[in-house]
Amino acid sequence: MPASFRFPLSALGLLAALTNCATTTETDRPAGSASVLLAAPGAAAPRVDSAGAARSAPDARAGVLATEGPSAGAPSARAASAERTREKKMTRDEYHQMLATAGLALKRNPKDPAALLQRAKAKSYLRDYPAAQLDYTAALRYQRNNPDAYYNRGVNHLMLKEYKAASADFAGALKYRPDDKEAFFGRGVAKMQLYQYKPAVADFTRAIQLDSTYADAWEYRGISFASFDKLPEARRDLERATALNPEAAKSLRRYVGSPGQEPIKIPATRAPRPAAVGR
Repeated sequence: MPASFRFPLSALGLLAALTNCATTTETDRPAGSASVLLAAPGAAAPRVDSAGAARSAPDARAGVLATEGPSAGAPSARAASAERTREKKMTRDEYHQMLATAGLALKRNPKDPAALLQRAKAKSYLRDYPAAQLDYTAALRYQRNNPDAYYNRGVNHLMLKEYKAASADFAGALKYRPDDKEAFFGRGVAKMQLYQYKPAVADFTRAIQLDSTYADAWEYRGISFASFDKLPEARRDLERATALNPEAAKSLRRYVGSPGQEPIKIPATRAPRPAAVGR
């Protein structure tokens, strides 16, 4: 595989992939990847809603779950996705406010899992991934059935290039929320980083089954197909991704070629490890 075959997973940058790896250029990044997981903090002025009102940072108690049952009280997959989208649009100042609010809650109760999760997410958005990891783990210690904690820790693992751990955490999220398309996508991304392209295809397929308009899943599945010479399937997926998101045309040209052009040939030997994804 050519050295340019990278998976700049900026989910966070899921939550990158979460922010961009220093070695990854804008042209290297599959379209839309930067908004998939955690969003990178921006430096813009505080955002406003459609009515022109300033949006406040989330409360540290948001998303708290019951402690009994496999996922008792967990928000639905749709609600969780909407919350991630909202958080990705927050400003750096709002992430700092989120951090401060969670810190105050933890002064009152150091074992508050919801506050630990909020503080961890704020640290992740601010790219303090090692510190975030400690809070995610603490949140799961006190609330083991929280799919949001597993999902966000999985994204954080991606940012730390801990791909096996990321895959395991996305599996944990799916245990408690089996219809979370973004958890399937995140696990697929982790498997791509581990060169497990065929298993990654299965995860992206499940994400597409849950949402047929999921452009990133179509794009990454197409790239995965291209990695083991399934070029007709890769072209189909990348054309579909491009129809949903025109920026995916970059991946279409790179991995299967434009009409009349030869696609990039991916050698059978093990490729260099893809670039890490940014949150």
